[in-house]
Amino acid sequence: MATENDTVDPTDAGPLGVPLRKMGVAPGQIVIEYGYDDDVDEDVRAAIETLAEGPLEDEDYDGVVDVVLLWWREGDGDLADELMDSLTTMEEGGFIALLTPGVRRPDRVAAHDVQEACATCSLTASGAVPLGEWVGQRLVGRK
Repeated sequence: MATENDTVDPTDAGPLGVPLRKMGVAPGQIVIEYGYDDDVDEDVRAAIETLAEGPLEDEDYDGVVDVVLLWWREGDGDLADELMDSLTTMEEGGFIALLTPGVRRPDRVAAHDVQEACATCSLTASGAVPLGEWVGQRLVGRK
């Protein structure tokens, strides 16, 4: 997990570095990625790797992680089920970085669907952060 003495400047990750850092992406974190497809934003992926100072792990990774990067689109299935599955791989204090398509995309996920899935999984969502054509939210367990 990251510490207060993080050395990576979020601007090193380009214009996406600051919003991703605000979401909680930090040096030393292990980040696993779910929902990768040809429509993901490669700049977002690269910025996360820069901030975390390491590669994104793929779905075959079987260790514990600090961050679950979840690309989710309308029609991908049951979001609550996917969030519950994601929670099983997270270190205590970790979070889910949920990325959903922005408002101009036809596969956009309605805000109430995210809220409902979070309620089902006892998660709290932070405010939405624009990340290119995607919107990011930090999901954490309720205290």
